[in-house]
Amino acid sequence: MRAVVQRVRSASVYVADETLATIGPGLAVLLGVGAEDRAEDGERVAAKILALRIFDDGRGRLDRTVKDTGGSVLVIPQFTLYGDVRRGRRPDFTAAAPAELGQRLFDAFCGALRGADAAVAQGRFGADMRILLEADGPVTLVLSTDGWAEADLGRKS
Repeated sequence: MRAVVQRVRSASVYVADETLATIGPGLAVLLGVGAEDRAEDGERVAAKILALRIFDDGRGRLDRTVKDTGGSVLVIPQFTLYGDVRRGRRPDFTAAAPAELGQRLFDAFCGALRGADAAVAQGRFGADMRILLEADGPVTLVLSTDGWAEADLGRKS
């Protein structure tokens, strides 16, 4: 699973002329699901995102979480995070999860955030979305379960 997490002042996602979701201050999360991902991966990434201390504490230190600030999380499905561009000019998306698995794990990820009492809004899986956001400082992080130790994910060899 891969997530691009950006601290935002506001963010919105649209499909055609329909506003799907809008948040104020918080996090915009572009979430890519890989073919080898499991629900446990999403639970771990969700917990990690909610624990990130990337908001100012009022003294100039990044020491508060999105929940500490009362912020929201906008989650946008983004299978293109699994685009492989090492060869040629056209991305290869074979490492991305098939649509059914991707949607199931995307929904489970959003559910894990909600289960932790986070305010969550989300984009529409498989839709051609337009995303508008106002970044809050240059705070952008990339999380990926690709390099996390197998033992840490509870998997058996």
